[in-house]
Amino acid sequence: MKDMLYRWPQNAALGRTIPKTKFYDHGSVRSGLRDKFVGQVQRIVWAYKLAEETIRLKDSDVVPEIQVFTVDTKGTDVGDDVLIAIDRTVHFPIIFEIVSAHENGSRVRVTAAQKQLSGTTPTVGTYFTTSWLASDTPRSPLPAAIDLPSLYEALLASLLPVAKRPAESVAEATDRIARTRKIEREIAALERKLRAEPQFNRKVELQRALRERQAALAEMT
Repeated sequence: MKDMLYRWPQNAALGRTIPKTKFYDHGSVRSGLRDKFVGQVQRIVWAYKLAEETIRLKDSDVVPEIQVFTVDTKGTDVGDDVLIAIDRTVHFPIIFEIVSAHENGSRVRVTAAQKQLSGTTPTVGTYFTTSWLASDTPRSPLPAAIDLPSLYEALLASLLPVAKRPAESVAEATDRIARTRKIEREIAALERKLRAEPQFNRKVELQRALRERQAALAEMT
């Protein structure tokens, strides 16, 4: 489900190149991040504007528009910290298409993080991404949606590494994924301790704790 490219509506096409300096040429961006922009990013294009006037889906204060940015890389990829800097500068949700040159032709991955627009600086969540796909991969129609918030939810859901549960929001699914990863780390740590523990009584305690964490993981997944 997650490894696909969407066919963005032509009515929403913009194709405007945005100078990289717009995102890092101010005092709040550390020099190391500016260096990453220079070293990793070839070009940033505001490719599409999904809005009520372009795709006839009603907006809301939460999702007034959805922007699609194409980021051409200089190297093999662009780091999430670069994307966060872009996301925090733009007060609309963004879907990124990262385009990278490859020995067999250019490739692209789609990535986005759930974004809260309240306050002066948007809050950006965890980035989820497709795998790398050939740039000429056939594109699929946009998900069915009744308004821009439901379209944004569907676009984000298509990037999640797990399927959403019935009636579960993307925010709830993201929280479940974070808790799942935490439990997986706890299980790995318990397994290491269990292998190294020489005392029988302590092994029994670790096995009980391991079973509890494994049951919690099963409930999450």
